[in-house]
Amino acid sequence: MEVSQTARFYPTDPPAATSDSGIARGTAGLKKKLAARVAVLRREPPDQAVEVWAEAEIRPGLRPVHRRVWAKQGARPIAPVCLQHKWLYGFGFVRPKTGETYGLLMPTVSSDVMNLALAEFARDVNPCAKKQIVFVVDCAGFHTSKDLEVPAGVELFYLPPYSPELQPAERLWLLVREVVANRVWQTLSDLEGVLLKRCRWFSRNR
Repeated sequence: MEVSQTARFYPTDPPAATSDSGIARGTAGLKKKLAARVAVLRREPPDQAVEVWAEAEIRPGLRPVHRRVWAKQGARPIAPVCLQHKWLYGFGFVRPKTGETYGLLMPTVSSDVMNLALAEFARDVNPCAKKQIVFVVDCAGFHTSKDLEVPAGVELFYLPPYSPELQPAERLWLLVREVVANRVWQTLSDLEGVLLKRCRWFSRNR
């Protein structure tokens, strides 16, 4: 399976309610555990460069995302509908401390696809494994699979189960959904074109 295309994203403003790790404030125990792990990695070897990133997925598809819209008083707005169950999958990698973000569009999601996504990220962001990257991820099955192949220089830091509010990468998808809301496409290629255009917009407006 080949990666369809890569794109970098650069959100303009980091969320105010997070720390440098990107994990929401008020979760002191979790942040302390992450900070302790980063401190250990920086000592092995001494002064090793360590970066904290977060990763999450989105599933845009031909079924539209509905959002509220303005309408004249007494008029009922019409929402477009498409019953095709076809999807793309976006993999978003975010470095909360700097706002730098790396993204991939994939045709499906699985442990094999996650292996490809990690390999693509490591090749572009951490070639030769010169630094150590800690990924904050949730406990999805393809994140915890025994078949997962984590590249050299990368390790995973798991959030508690059922805690999407702690995942800083989830905030990226708010900026993606706003360009696909209340719209329909005939093919996944049409949708992919819109998503890639959005990716390029992020790159120009970092």
